[in-house]
Amino acid sequence: MQGRACVRFMENLTIKLFGKTLKNPVMNASGTLGYGKEIESLWGIETLGAYVTKGLSAKPHHGNPVPRVWEERNGMINSIGLQNIGVERFFNEYFPYFKQRQTPVIVNFFGFTEEEYIACAEKIKTDPLIVALEMNLSCPNIKMGGISFGKEPNMVFEIVKHVKSTTDIPLIIKLTPEVKNIVEIARVAYEGGADGLTLINTIPAAVVDIRSRCIPLKGGLSGPTIKPVALRAVYECSKAVSIPIVGAGGIMNTEDALSFFMAGATAIQIGTATFVDPYTIPKIISGISNYIDEQGLSLIDDIVGIAHDQ
Repeated sequence: MQGRACVRFMENLTIKLFGKTLKNPVMNASGTLGYGKEIESLWGIETLGAYVTKGLSAKPHHGNPVPRVWEERNGMINSIGLQNIGVERFFNEYFPYFKQRQTPVIVNFFGFTEEEYIACAEKIKTDPLIVALEMNLSCPNIKMGGISFGKEPNMVFEIVKHVKSTTDIPLIIKLTPEVKNIVEIARVAYEGGADGLTLINTIPAAVVDIRSRCIPLKGGLSGPTIKPVALRAVYECSKAVSIPIVGAGGIMNTEDALSFFMAGATAIQIGTATFVDPYTIPKIISGISNYIDEQGLSLIDDIVGIAHDQ
């Protein structure tokens, strides 16, 4: 696939998510397409069922020093450090672009204190194109000695409950896999008011440079290595809670994508694969539609969670 890819509308891929109709269930993972315009020379952002923003904070954040990305044998480690321009600048400068393209948006956001999460959520106003907020709970809570918000069940319940009370926009919780029991965390997020879950975020990892004899980068591991971990999380949590789950982690091709739907995901996010082949997302969208047709099915919903019955 060369040049600017165009993906036709495929009726068999439409889904309902939080009362909104998406043309397909395929999204980018937060941070992997920048602010959206970066992919435009290759394929239109309207190809996506929904665009997921780079993680946004109430105020701009500078992120980490270089190196920030490291290629591994079966994945990628990144330590961007959540650099972003802030929620207000995003909506002033970039959101009009999505309005022009009529592309639904999921707003990923974060904070380092509960107050920062709430302040960011409060700044995001309802709009017909905003499908949901996606709250990243992998951030360190600086008031609790740096422990991730997503690691401790009581902390998850409280922050979900408090943020949910400040917004009328559906709230998706993006969970870290760095826990003893992710089903327990999924349940308390649901009890706190979560409308959906994204499973999973990256896995903590590090690099040793044998030439300089140092650790140049500690960050999050993504890519095909973590796919089995993500699939199990989607499978188990989709049986435990009755809210939509967005599957993410190591989806590199159509077969990977289909496995997440069969495990129980309503939608999927693709990240690292785009760095390997920037046309991965349109290829997977076409591949899923072809599979639905070949199997004599009507809609993508026909295979969601089908592995639960086997």
